[in-house]
Amino acid sequence: MTYPLPHSLKYSFVALILCSSGCTHYANDPWTGKDKAEHFVGSAVLAAAGTAYGDNQEWSEARSRSFGLLFSVSLGAAKEFYDSRDGGSGWSWKDFTWDIAGAAVGYSTYQLIRH
Repeated sequence: MTYPLPHSLKYSFVALILCSSGCTHYANDPWTGKDKAEHFVGSAVLAAAGTAYGDNQEWSEARSRSFGLLFSVSLGAAKEFYDSRDGGSGWSWKDFTWDIAGAAVGYSTYQLIRH
């Protein structure tokens, strides 16, 4: 069964892409490494925690899911915006990709454990 993405999630992704196009510089980093594992695990934990928070607030499954995923991905995006400042390591699409993958796995793992 597939669920359509909520409008807030769609608009958040569009805004993120538009805003990140003006970063001062980009990182030239590999796809693997210690920091990629940290991005993945951190995002997974944040997505699961955000979804659990929504469940504890007795929100609908869709609202809890949206909150958990957006919470995790927005913190990952904030980290990349911080890195893209002058003197930072630069915006890394690779880090952000690992953030999104971690958020998806964290949410999925939470749902598997919960049900």
